[in-house]
Amino acid sequence: MIKSVFNYPISTLLDIESNLIYSVPRYQREYTWGKNQWDTLFEDLLENNSSYFLGSIICINKSTDTLATQDLELVDGQQRMTTLSLMLAAVYKTLSDVPNPDINIQVELLNLKHKLVLKSNNEQPRLIPQAQNSNKQDYFYILSQLGLLDQNEMVANAGNRRIIKGYRHFLHRLEQYSDGDVAKRLIDFLKKINTSTLVKIEVANHSDAYTLFESLNNRGVPLTAIDLIKNKLLAKLEIQSPNKIEIYYKKWKQVIEALGDDYAVQERFFRQYYNGFKNELNDVVAVPIATKSNLMIVYEKLVNYDPVYFLDEMKRLSNKYANLTGLKPISDEEKLNRSLRSLDRIQGTPAYLLLMVLLDKRDSLALNEEMLADIVNFIVSFFVRRNATDSPPTRDLTRIFMSINEKTSVLKGEELVSYIKQKLKSESSSNEVFSQKLKGPLYEENKGVCRFVLCAIEEESMTRESRRDLWIREGKNYLWTIEHIFPQGENIPKNWVDMIADGDAQKAKLYLDQYAHCLGNLTISGYNSELGNKSFYEKQNRTDHKGRKVGYDNGLSLNKQLVEEASWTIEKISKRTDDLVEQILAKFEL
Repeated sequence: MIKSVFNYPISTLLDIESNLIYSVPRYQREYTWGKNQWDTLFEDLLENNSSYFLGSIICINKSTDTLATQDLELVDGQQRMTTLSLMLAAVYKTLSDVPNPDINIQVELLNLKHKLVLKSNNEQPRLIPQAQNSNKQDYFYILSQLGLLDQNEMVANAGNRRIIKGYRHFLHRLEQYSDGDVAKRLIDFLKKINTSTLVKIEVANHSDAYTLFESLNNRGVPLTAIDLIKNKLLAKLEIQSPNKIEIYYKKWKQVIEALGDDYAVQERFFRQYYNGFKNELNDVVAVPIATKSNLMIVYEKLVNYDPVYFLDEMKRLSNKYANLTGLKPISDEEKLNRSLRSLDRIQGTPAYLLLMVLLDKRDSLALNEEMLADIVNFIVSFFVRRNATDSPPTRDLTRIFMSINEKTSVLKGEELVSYIKQKLKSESSSNEVFSQKLKGPLYEENKGVCRFVLCAIEEESMTRESRRDLWIREGKNYLWTIEHIFPQGENIPKNWVDMIADGDAQKAKLYLDQYAHCLGNLTISGYNSELGNKSFYEKQNRTDHKGRKVGYDNGLSLNKQLVEEASWTIEKISKRTDDLVEQILAKFEL
């Protein structure tokens, strides 16, 4: 995996006699360091002795001819290497402005020049920054202003970008630092830079780089698997079709935009693409199942095989995935969209690897909207039961949906719908196990399932006139939340001890442990904080300062019984639990 690991001084990493260059992948993250990082690095070099350790960089050696220019792809450490290069450029500028330089200064300037551009090729910068936000153009402009490269024009607004700002910041710091014997202080500072050290870790490929990132727990924010897939893909495409790289980059951005900003969703898509279409990819990749740890192994092979086809597939299927996640609802198919929203709410995302295939091949599989919605609704029922019972276990879910995918090559239409239902039913827990879990402390064991089934029961009773969105959020939290009728807090109010246990505090505590989190003691309220530990009567009839009903008399069908009860007892909790469980078993039957 790791080809070499050595701790080198900067003077060796930028050896003036070497033909070594460091290339930041074209579409890696842009340069982001600012004043705090610039000052920290500058002061660390000033305050510490020689051989100060600056951290590590990770490189992929793309060269095959040891006598040719060695081009190291800098997959991690671009911020540090770019900052050091800006600092050296600022030292070169400041030192070259020293009047009447002696031979020592001239030698230092010549050596410093070849730390910034190759001695064997004066037009080859030692560092090639990445292209985003004009980083490379701004850096080359600085070198041209120093007379180290042919004239490069400044790109508009360069002074407002970080590369130019960083360079000017170091010029200002050096001006402050070199007050007095300018030449001596500059050369002393240059020695500090040259003798400081970096660990250079050289790996063979992007997969090895990702594995290494996973093992380096003390790092800041390393490149993700998605970053590395992008870098590998665009590097390959740039070699294959350099004139089209901007088109390819635009397509990649469209992939990421379709998936959204959540990295977990992006990473899940790439895993599920391989797992969903594995049968079609067997000739390229022989990995049984894509996981987080082997993702780069899978995608290096796919990218190497046919990068153009791969990118087109990602663009097309990321849009299908956006249909599944709801970021891009399917046009004119609201019934299917509603079913997919329910699947997301019950945390049924493992099924996406199947549904992505079904959506993509719906025409050849003879699946219309009605059939697809039927499949999704059945999967919702499967996940309600699975998430309540933890059966089948999480580790088996990918296997189950991959095995269903295998049948898409031989079944279609109603035959395929029937097979999916039969397969999921065979993997699901029995009605007895499901019922037992529903009758227990469901809220304590799985709040997500608890909320989902209560909302589902309420939504079933809604009419067009009475419909309310029980999934609307205020910030990150749901407006409508689960309310415990008999309060769940350890300090049970006296009025509740009297009602629930005839004044017996010890018995009330026992009832709290046994019944508080059962379905029969739960409802939905948009004003949970208004109710809390209040008495049963206050919860029934609570109004706010404007006279609006914020208690159980809020119009929800789920609360109708609660409005009519004169008291709340263990017997009523048990009876209501049984009634709700019966409704849930019927609604989510397999």
